[in-house]
Amino acid sequence: MILKTTPIFLVLMVCIPAGGKGQELSPGASGRGDTAVVDAWFNSQQRTNAAGQLEHFHYKWNDVSNSGFSLLGGVFHQYGVATDTLYSAPTVAKLKDAQIYIIVSPDIPVKNPHPHYVQPEDARQVGEWVKQGGVLLLMANDPANGDIEHLDLLADIFGIHFNPVLSHHVIGDNHEMGRIPVPGNGLVFQHAHTFFMKDTCTLSLKAPAVSVLRDRGDILMATAKYGKGTVFAVADPWVYNEYTDGHNLPPEYDNLAGAAELVHWLVNQVQRGTRSAAGAVVQ
Repeated sequence: MILKTTPIFLVLMVCIPAGGKGQELSPGASGRGDTAVVDAWFNSQQRTNAAGQLEHFHYKWNDVSNSGFSLLGGVFHQYGVATDTLYSAPTVAKLKDAQIYIIVSPDIPVKNPHPHYVQPEDARQVGEWVKQGGVLLLMANDPANGDIEHLDLLADIFGIHFNPVLSHHVIGDNHEMGRIPVPGNGLVFQHAHTFFMKDTCTLSLKAPAVSVLRDRGDILMATAKYGKGTVFAVADPWVYNEYTDGHNLPPEYDNLAGAAELVHWLVNQVQRGTRSAAGAVVQ
């Protein structure tokens, strides 16, 4: 089942540095009627909440702790995009009302004793959904924290390959080791940023994929067109609450502003002529 989260329009003023000045992003209308669905099958970690009930967490919209995507969800809402969660294996039918589908750091046994690995049929279904016009966001992790081998069954379809290596390893509070300068005027990021990524993998590309961001010789972000759809891939889930809430990093890092630019770009990739009416999908 996909559970719909009603969009709440937050007063979220994201300042993006541009030529020494700030640009405020106001709530946009371009995504009105769109739905961004986050996966809770390949990453299906659960914990017991204060009420003694099991709940999904880790890169989830309703997770307001450091591990959550509640702030990223707020950015989607700001652009008029509703947020849903898919708790079962993806199919074209289950994703028919989604415009954006997000898979983040699939489980490994150390994170979840019963991981749901990406299977060839999963890759075929999601690939077909993208071909029909879907926008797919893939966020991998380093090999010690996320499954890369099976995620590549899907990513390889688009000419994107996550390499099972450790890059940008950060020790303690030495944030400089995870510092990634973004010059701006790029395919996705029009403004200059300083991102923080801790313990990433890397990407290798072949057509139709193209690089979006390199650092220290490594490709960290890429995109690809596939049929009518678009794929964006990144080597780390760098926009979760811990690194977007402004409390855990020095002020020079602006992951949240980068997230706002990425969401804006993702919304602009949606095929307006083929977009399905948004609504809850029942498995």
